[in-house]
Amino acid sequence: MPRLPFITFEGSEGSGKSTQVQRLAARLERSGVPYLVTREPGGTPIGETIRELLQFAPHNSAMTPETELLLFEASRSQLVREIIKPALERGLCVIADRFFDSTTVYQGAARKLDREMVQRLNAFAVGDCVPDITFVLDVDAATAALRMQKPRKADRMEQQPAEFYERVREAYHELAAHEPKRVVLIDGSRDADQIENQIWETLSSRFPALTTNLQS
Repeated sequence: MPRLPFITFEGSEGSGKSTQVQRLAARLERSGVPYLVTREPGGTPIGETIRELLQFAPHNSAMTPETELLLFEASRSQLVREIIKPALERGLCVIADRFFDSTTVYQGAARKLDREMVQRLNAFAVGDCVPDITFVLDVDAATAALRMQKPRKADRMEQQPAEFYERVREAYHELAAHEPKRVVLIDGSRDADQIENQIWETLSSRFPALTTNLQS
């Protein structure tokens, strides 16, 4: 039996990717497909500590783009070796809420760090652990901003100016154009049910093992 896929979800804050991660996990549960959901930054005890530092630590406003980049890569490196690769080897389908494409887009494009350096650090962090398919939920900056109006305190990344998110969106479009076999660009402004169905149809056609009830 072929290995179950490593699926990643990408998009700007407010794109709805986390909702679709949850919906896909629920569908796999109903189908009897063994799976694991993880997130970035985070997913391990070390990674969750880094997540807190990146998002909510009181002194993180002084964080440089270079430090931010290295912290994301540190969290990712731990996640790959502690969680993702062992899960795939055990026969689980892995669903990740963000992976290295976020660093390519946010730190490489939006933060304007050296893209070749970002690419090398991504490769060092993940080794041969590359997603089989990546869904990018695409929404415009105005829609994303509206969705990010939450009763809780916004984290550091959610407080970036509008032009930052415009660069993020443009970079995701570039990524989808550059890697069309892996990256699937989805209109994130549509109804959540429509998006879920499109994602499932794409996965079912590319990975038939997902449609087989593995508990039967």
